[in-house]
Amino acid sequence: MMERTSGPRFADLFGARTALSLACSSTVVFFLLLAVANHPAMLFIHKIPTVFMHVLPGENKSKSIFNLREITRLMKFPGVTPTFLVKIVAGLPSGIFQVMFSVIAMEFFKLQPEQNGYMMAYLGIVQMVIQGGVLGPLTVRYSESSLLIMSIGLTSLVGLAQAYTQSVFWFCVIVIPMMFSLSVFNVITDSMLTKSIPSSDTGTMLGLSASVKNLLRTVGPTAGGYLYMNYGQSSIGLIQFLVNMVVFVYLLLRPLKRTEARKE
Repeated sequence: MMERTSGPRFADLFGARTALSLACSSTVVFFLLLAVANHPAMLFIHKIPTVFMHVLPGENKSKSIFNLREITRLMKFPGVTPTFLVKIVAGLPSGIFQVMFSVIAMEFFKLQPEQNGYMMAYLGIVQMVIQGGVLGPLTVRYSESSLLIMSIGLTSLVGLAQAYTQSVFWFCVIVIPMMFSLSVFNVITDSMLTKSIPSSDTGTMLGLSASVKNLLRTVGPTAGGYLYMNYGQSSIGLIQFLVNMVVFVYLLLRPLKRTEARKE
């Protein structure tokens, strides 16, 4: 509900950068409050920042992203379908790991709930720094195609490192390239998708792109739980390595063509 109401208005009124900063800051506050929660009331209070965690997707039109006719029309634009498939396929393994992170932290790394909350806050801080101070210069200096290929290759290596990580310390080190690759991947794929369609459809495309995360959250617990229980924590990282390496090689051989359709 918040993504469909407050998100479009806030981002359009105050700009994408302000919305991004507010969303990342709210994520940090959310997990910090969760970490220090020592009373049932805090379990409700710590949910308040989530109101501001969904202000990022901007949207100028109120079209439904669940309209199959609209989805089919958008997919017909040059470059949209391949980019969207890359976003789903390459993003699925890392999405499974994110969904399973709390389970892995408490079961595999033996973190207490409070420590898990601090870890999530650390993830939010790393993501905020990367998105606020690193992505801008990179997008100015390098092409979107190069950044996409780099992010997928890095995600593959991160998956391999995750598979063999045995301590919290090394996981905290791996978090930095992990959040960097995820941030670059999400920003670049969204940028490529919106540049491939008319500007009047930007909001609908961003909404459709955001729905991929909900798809991953739906599939992630089942797939992640099965892998973790039957093959252990390392299986999730190895699958991330293999899937992203396949996509990485594919994009090296057949790069996504850059197309722009910014007509009203």
